[in-house]
Amino acid sequence: MPELSEVKEYLRIDGNEDDVFISLLMEAAKEYLSNAGVTEQGSALYKVAVMLYVTLQYENRDPGQKIEKFNTAFQSIILQLKTY
Repeated sequence: MPELSEVKEYLRIDGNEDDVFISLLMEAAKEYLSNAGVTEQGSALYKVAVMLYVTLQYENRDPGQKIEKFNTAFQSIILQLKTY
């Protein structure tokens, strides 16, 4: 699992205002991946999946927004992780 600082760097966030929210999204990503059948947590691909999940939720808070391309990449990573 990536560290909070790694996720914030990925999101290009300097301040601490959203740390609690980002940490919550990181935990939600871990649960989401677990519920999707992903058991591997130590790989670089897992870290990227967590960062993508957080990015999807953090940057696309408008439920009407179209995010299919990004979501497709995330789903592809999940499928690869499930085969570990």
